[in-house]
Amino acid sequence: MFEDLTIAAPATPTGPTRTLIVDDNPVVRTGLRSLLESSAEIDVVGEAGDGILAESMVRTLKPDVVLLDVRMPRRDGVQTARAIAGETTVIMLTFTDEPAHIRAALAAGASGYLVHGSFDASTLVHTVRQAALGAGAFSRQALEAIRDTQVPQDLEEERRRRQRQFELSDRQGELMELIARGMTNAEIARELYLAEKTVKNHVNAIFAKLVVTNRSEAIAVWLGTRTPG
Repeated sequence: MFEDLTIAAPATPTGPTRTLIVDDNPVVRTGLRSLLESSAEIDVVGEAGDGILAESMVRTLKPDVVLLDVRMPRRDGVQTARAIAGETTVIMLTFTDEPAHIRAALAAGASGYLVHGSFDASTLVHTVRQAALGAGAFSRQALEAIRDTQVPQDLEEERRRRQRQFELSDRQGELMELIARGMTNAEIARELYLAEKTVKNHVNAIFAKLVVTNRSEAIAVWLGTRTPG
């Protein structure tokens, strides 16, 4: 798998993940369908070429995951994400890695942001499967773009400011920073010399304080691209 894709793996899904592909370029849609259908774990239930059609298809097909382009006619991906994020899991999948688009997509409810060229077929399948279970998925470019717009002069001071904002302990703030870097529970446990179960308990406590249910939401709230709740 590609090393620049950040994925948290909360569980093992059962049954094929029903997926809708939304992109105004039919060549891109065909390519994505080909990648996804290389695995029996994905069921591509449909394709849409714009946001309005995508919203209609989400209502009728009820896909588990929607792969959504950013720039499209009639209605763009950010507007579409805002309309459908409450009904399905949205992963932005686009050539655009502009920070403003990434921040807007996360604020609109997207659970992940992938940039074309950052994944192969097996990585994309794994990402879609895990996203359906609540894991976040961000390409390295997306994470870097978010951070590049928010690098404070004093990182430690900024972390403590966020800790106070969300009433996190020092340990929870430290752990949340590692989550925002895309590290899994096992990686965090090794980094902080903690038992993985202890890390999991901290993660659950952090989620409660940030009023989120998964890592992607936690990262968005922590980085200020989404309001809690």
